[in-house]
Amino acid sequence: MLNGLPNILTVSRILAIPAICAAFFLPGAWSAWVPLALFAAAGITDWFDGYLARKWGQMSDLGRFLDPVADKLLVAAVILMLIAFERIDTITSLAAVVIMCREITVTGLREFLAELRVKVPVSRLAKWKTAVQLVALGILIVGDYGPEGFPIRLLGEIGIWVAAVLTLYTGWDYLQAGLRHMAAEPHPASPAQEAPAGAPPPVGQPAEKGAD
Repeated sequence: MLNGLPNILTVSRILAIPAICAAFFLPGAWSAWVPLALFAAAGITDWFDGYLARKWGQMSDLGRFLDPVADKLLVAAVILMLIAFERIDTITSLAAVVIMCREITVTGLREFLAELRVKVPVSRLAKWKTAVQLVALGILIVGDYGPEGFPIRLLGEIGIWVAAVLTLYTGWDYLQAGLRHMAAEPHPASPAQEAPAGAPPPVGQPAEKGAD
């Protein structure tokens, strides 16, 4: 199950979430820089687990399941802590809610499509969305503890809004794929069944891990 380094890195990202949340309760600037360091380390594992899994041929069903779950849990936990510690203003919290709702919706759609043995490929834009989202969250973790006179918090809030727009755009792709298969006439699953153009092989065969 967890005998491969890629899967171990993915699980470590989940295990880091309680430590990141706890670090917000540290005094003073420690409450910014410690969770940022932990969050950055978790973000690095997100890149390495997919890279190593592809390079070493260690793609697995467990990894395909855990990788997006770990990403979404990490993002949701940090957003909740930022709101709780008022490092996101009221208006920007709406963008954060949009991001969380999209992640829950996409998870449900992926589960539905997986039952039909259909895999939806991860687009390049979705990867950029994830990168912008992680960078913006990291900036907001620092917030007012950043360099004096530098608009750290403003930059993070702008990044969250950009990520929210990309989130809606990429989420629409997943929703369209789901609706197409929901509206299709039921028919027996076949290994030859394919998702929209560019989709990877059905579940059970190697497929790319990555952020969605």
